[in-house]
Amino acid sequence: ELITIMSNPRQYKIPDWFLNRQKDIKDGKYSQVTSNALENKLREDLERLKKIRAHRGLRHFWGLRVRGQHTKTTGRRGRTVGVSKKKN
Repeated sequence: ELITIMSNPRQYKIPDWFLNRQKDIKDGKYSQVTSNALENKLREDLERLKKIRAHRGLRHFWGLRVRGQHTKTTGRRGRTVGVSKKKN
């Protein structure tokens, strides 16, 4: 029963704000997306943002923080900083 509610939430009077795909870009509809379809939609969204050269898409492409966090001191695990030794 839980699976049917997850796949068809509109039939069980679940409000629009509770769904995980609100105002889809292509058709403008509200829907509940599950498992592989959710991953595909997320990938499509990121590809669209990169294609239109939006700030968010570029930050995703560069591997930086997207949601306005500070990046001076935190989030350094992705990049390596090389320190060269002085030759005598």
